[in-house]
Amino acid sequence: MVKIRLSRFGSTHNPHYRIVVTDARRPRDGGYIESLGYYDPRKTTENYLKVDAERAAHWIAQGAQPTNTARRLLKSQGVKVA
Repeated sequence: MVKIRLSRFGSTHNPHYRIVVTDARRPRDGGYIESLGYYDPRKTTENYLKVDAERAAHWIAQGAQPTNTARRLLKSQGVKVA
């Protein structure tokens, strides 16, 4: 199964995440198929969330299942998630 989920980057106490499309069997920070954007939960800059909405909609149409957090972030950027 293909999932849209967050992959953690950044240092200790300074998380940054990439929103990625990956196989559900891969580890959280393992290889991924495609990167759709990034998210900074600490909101240290004004551009703390960026998502390629067109590619995200493409992957959802292909059957990719977003995790709960990824679903919330995609909805906030205007991506239609069923």
